[in-house]
Amino acid sequence: MIEWREEGVLLSVRPHGETSVIVEAFTEGHGRHLGVVRGGISRKLAPVLQPGAQLDLHWKARLEDHLGAFSVEPIKGRAAAVLGDRLALSAMSAALALAGFALPERAAYPVFYAQTVALLDAMAAGTGWLPAYLDWEMALLEQMGFGLDLSACAVRGVNEDLAYVSPRTGRAVSRQAAGAWVDRLLPLPEVMLGGPAGLVGVQAGLRTTGHFLEEKLAPALGNRPLPPARARFVDLLVKSG
Repeated sequence: MIEWREEGVLLSVRPHGETSVIVEAFTEGHGRHLGVVRGGISRKLAPVLQPGAQLDLHWKARLEDHLGAFSVEPIKGRAAAVLGDRLALSAMSAALALAGFALPERAAYPVFYAQTVALLDAMAAGTGWLPAYLDWEMALLEQMGFGLDLSACAVRGVNEDLAYVSPRTGRAVSRQAAGAWVDRLLPLPEVMLGGPAGLVGVQAGLRTTGHFLEEKLAPALGNRPLPPARARFVDLLVKSG
């Protein structure tokens, strides 16, 4: 018997048989991991198995490559905290869906896991989560091998007056170097460089990260479409402004 136990964030739940569910969790040491929770639709467990929850997970399987089974204990729920905030609820759904979409199964990303937990906690607290969400998408791209290089202008080599991102290379471009290509470049708002985090800037930043999620990450994962939750969140964000 193979087993391990650690905390994890619940990404998704789907039915399995008549009374069980398959849960998908993101843990620090075992990455994105799936397992069966027997009796997962019961009155006792169903309220615990809400996406975004922090859980104590105990996984067992006869062999390493088996699906295995989870036993779970609640640590902290987050869904109830965002139910009254449509935007935060939508953003949480987008983050959980993107993590499930992008992260390879059973590969550990401890730093990104910690950033994910911090983001979800900020959403539940209702403070500072919007720019943190943009940072999280940038970090996801970085972890998956499609990180943006915003350190200096790709054309001039300077780190001043950076205003755009090349849609092909993901490198920054200064306002002066953009020239006739300006209409083809993606926005680089100050918030992506550690500056003020206004709503307009975050919207512009999500346009840029969205391009690389759709045009770089998704093709690398077999041209699967991005989770609809991400588009719903961006649409809601635009309408909120």
